[in-house]
Amino acid sequence: MAATALLLAACTGPAPAPAKPPARPTGAPPAGATSAPSPAPTSGTASAFAAAPAGTPGELAPGSNPAVLPGPILIADRDNNRLVVVSPQGQVLWQWPQPGDLAQGQTFTVPDDAFITPDGKDVVATEEDAFAVTEIDIATRKIVWRYGTPGHHGSGPNQLWNPDDALMLPDGSVLAADIKNCRLVDLSPTSTSPLWTLGTLGSCHHAPSTAFGSPNGAFPLPDGHFLVTEINGSWVDEIDRQGHVYWATHPPAVAYPSDSHEYKPGQYLTVDYSNPGQAVIFDASGKTLWRWNPTTGPGRLDRPSLALGLPNGDVLLNDDFNHRVIVIDPATNTIVWQYGHTGQPGSGTGYLNHPDGMDPVPPFSLADTVGLTASPTPGRW
Repeated sequence: MAATALLLAACTGPAPAPAKPPARPTGAPPAGATSAPSPAPTSGTASAFAAAPAGTPGELAPGSNPAVLPGPILIADRDNNRLVVVSPQGQVLWQWPQPGDLAQGQTFTVPDDAFITPDGKDVVATEEDAFAVTEIDIATRKIVWRYGTPGHHGSGPNQLWNPDDALMLPDGSVLAADIKNCRLVDLSPTSTSPLWTLGTLGSCHHAPSTAFGSPNGAFPLPDGHFLVTEINGSWVDEIDRQGHVYWATHPPAVAYPSDSHEYKPGQYLTVDYSNPGQAVIFDASGKTLWRWNPTTGPGRLDRPSLALGLPNGDVLLNDDFNHRVIVIDPATNTIVWQYGHTGQPGSGTGYLNHPDGMDPVPPFSLADTVGLTASPTPGRW
């Protein structure tokens, strides 16, 4: 689509006051807050996501500004059963699986999340409703490891029950929330059972770290701790590997929190997996710092499941049931980039079908921004 008009969608609350430098709107992150420094490039082979040849078609929603993204974005396109990497210009740079990528007998269905590994060489994808976590080598396009038995849930060896947000730690193990087993697990190619767990099977209420209320995310923090999101009761907790709880709070006015993580030091970003949905930045006391929650118009969200902060302070968000990935500028409360057609699922260029996860390509991946690319350090993660 040609870029012809700005994508505008007012957030509830007062508009930003005109000032120089521009003031953030009431409830936005403080103007003095700074983004984390740009991470060093990853040394792996994520460069397999090469720039598209000249003339490669791209498709973005009208008014999208490619400059707001630091680089390409990996998207877990759930109901198309695929992973795609999209350039800021809306070009498809990489897609998996293609014919021949899966070995005989292998399947890859309903990818719920996908994160690039700390070395930049692989992707760890969570097949939540297939009960599996899968690692794919970017260069060879082959599955190199899988935990879980596709199509069969459980809590025994090589079993999960709706895993979510699996991502690799510096030591090569994979952290995941195991939602319906109400636990956190650390998985390894060397073991058919978790190396480490927190939570109690069958105890699905908020009592960290003895019990978790259906955790749907456990994201590493730069300080070496984890940020855990619990569906039941709407909780977000900061904990460490030993189970010490540093704080726990209710994300303000959020019914179904999903995949909370650190936006900036002392500021946390979550989404409300509801319709209409919302994105909220809050602090450890549960105070609202910014909120996006239009109930009508192009800004209305339909069950968003993940939002990530970008280096420029913008918010990258997958709007699952609107079949789009968007970037929101919290300073102006506008959508400034969109891939996907709002409310229209599809599989062609410019279309998605229930996108459920994403990760910027290195050196701006989640692993880069929280420090997972560093050497393993005892006591961290």
